[in-house]
Amino acid sequence: MKDEAITGPGAGAPGDGSPEALTPAAVERFRQRIYRYYQEQGRQFPWRQTYDPYSILVSEIMLQQTQVERVVLKYEPFLARFPDFASLARAQLREVMEAWQGLGYNRRALALQRTAGRVISEFGGRLPQSVEILRTLPGIGPATTGALAAFAFHQPVVFIETNIRRVFIHCFFADRAKVRDQEILPLVAHTLDRERPRPWYYALMDYGAGLKRLGPNANRRSALYQRQSPFADSDRQIRGLILQALVKTPALTDAELLRLVGRNPMRTRPIIDALIREGFLERVETHLRIAAGPSQEPAD
Repeated sequence: MKDEAITGPGAGAPGDGSPEALTPAAVERFRQRIYRYYQEQGRQFPWRQTYDPYSILVSEIMLQQTQVERVVLKYEPFLARFPDFASLARAQLREVMEAWQGLGYNRRALALQRTAGRVISEFGGRLPQSVEILRTLPGIGPATTGALAAFAFHQPVVFIETNIRRVFIHCFFADRAKVRDQEILPLVAHTLDRERPRPWYYALMDYGAGLKRLGPNANRRSALYQRQSPFADSDRQIRGLILQALVKTPALTDAELLRLVGRNPMRTRPIIDALIREGFLERVETHLRIAAGPSQEPAD
């Protein structure tokens, strides 16, 4: 990969990243550069070999905030266990959580099952193609909506995610900090290959992943950039330990669960209560267990 930026009037794009001065020739050079890298070094993933909306949805939910290497290990086993919306919607939540173990951010598994339930009950078992409807489904924000529209339905929707953001900051905002997504999105729209949105976005994502290996992460110059808090001894880790314990052992008393989690009970009890409110857990007499099925929307 040639480490270069497209900035300054001589290169066809102004320093402020405005698309107005990005000439058709400069757009074409940019596309050729991205596609060339994709042809030579594009990544191969199982979810890129399918056009099935359900399979693509599973991959996009798994890929949220999770390294692709971990998703590769879990994607096909998950689909083997839950091959379609119907099988996922009717599964016990404990089964879904068991299949999800190792991916983290367990809210996504609950949201995915709730989305499956809505697809079955409201849309006849077919994922809707409407961007407006997709955004109403649990766990599906703007980036996932755009990815589903492009990858499952070949729609030239404008969206941004972490690798795409890295490409545009690197190429069009080389000397800028605090770059806002509102500045990037017009450039995404202006350079979009509207005839081939699926391979174009795959190519952008792979180019962005390649840039990350080259040197300083351009996304640190995004206005949205925040250092992630440590996972060790975080509430998120405690949530994971609680769910792991109840996936392994179907029912535990509070005392048994607190002992297995091994953290301060004064800190752990409120987290257990939150998991009950969110629909992950339920009490049955004196025991806690994974809830029998989806109930309400998970908290953000």
